[in-house]
Amino acid sequence: MTELIVPRISALFMPGANLRAMDKARVLACDVVIFDLEDAVSVNAKEIARQQVVAQTSKGGYARRELIIRCNGIETPWFQDDVRLCAAVDNVDGLLFPKIETEEDVRRIRSEVDAINPGLPIWIMVETPRGVLNASSLAQLDVDVLVMGTSDLIKETRGRHTSDRRGLIYALSHCVLSARACGKIVLDGVHLEFQNLKDFEEICRQGRDLGFDGKTLIHPSQIALANDIFGIESSDIQNAEKVVSAWSDAKAKGEGVAVLDGTLVENLHYAEAQRVLAFAKALKNDG
Repeated sequence: MTELIVPRISALFMPGANLRAMDKARVLACDVVIFDLEDAVSVNAKEIARQQVVAQTSKGGYARRELIIRCNGIETPWFQDDVRLCAAVDNVDGLLFPKIETEEDVRRIRSEVDAINPGLPIWIMVETPRGVLNASSLAQLDVDVLVMGTSDLIKETRGRHTSDRRGLIYALSHCVLSARACGKIVLDGVHLEFQNLKDFEEICRQGRDLGFDGKTLIHPSQIALANDIFGIESSDIQNAEKVVSAWSDAKAKGEGVAVLDGTLVENLHYAEAQRVLAFAKALKNDG
C-alpha cells in the first residue's frame, strides 16, 4: 500500500492556560496533543493561553506526537489572532476549528490559514445539528480530519448523555460515512466522566465498531484504554496475514476467490487485510 498511515487513535486535549499539563504531554503515550484555546480557556485567559501555546509548540520536545492547536471560533474576537500566530509556528501540524457548519466556514478558514502558512492541515469540529447535516459536503473540502464534538451536540439537540449514546448514533454514523466517502480521518468525541473508565471503555468499543479512527480525550488516564481498543490486536495481524497469503495463492492459480478456514475470501477482504497490516506497521514505527 502506498497510502501514508498516521496513527491518530488517541488525541488528548490540553488546556492552553495550563503550562504544567502541556509540559506533561511530552511524555504521554498519545498520538496527538491538541492544545486548546477554546472551551478549556476562560475569556480573561485567552491572550495568555495563546502566548503559552505558541511558546510551548515552538519549543518542541513532543517527539513523534502530532501537535494541533484548537483555535477559537470564526465568529469570536480571538479567531484572527489565533490563526495569525498559531499558523506561523513551525512545529504545529495543523489547526482545529470548532463549530464548523458550512462550506463557507471552511473556505474562510482556508483563506486565513493560507495567508500565513499555505497548505497547513485543517481539522474541523462537527458539533452542531447543522454541522452534522452538512458533514458530507464539509468532508469534500480541503480538511484533513473531522472531530466529533459530542458534548456540544447533545446540548444543541437537547438530548441526554447516556452510556449507550443512543441519541447520537445517527450523527456519529453519518459523520463516519461522510469521512469515509472522502477518504478523511474521523475522530470520536470526548468522554467527560474521565474517572468512569468502565463506561469509557464501552464507548470506545462502540466508537471503534462504528468506524472511528480514534478517540479524543480530556485526561491522561484515558490514553491507555483508547490505545488498546482502537489499536491492532495480535490476532487481527495474524488473521490479516492469513488472508493475504490465501488471496496471493489464489491469484497465483488464476482464481478469483480463496477459501480460508471455511470462509470465502475476496478482493475486498484482501484490501482490508492489507490496510490492517499497514496500520499495524505504522503503530509499531510510531511507538
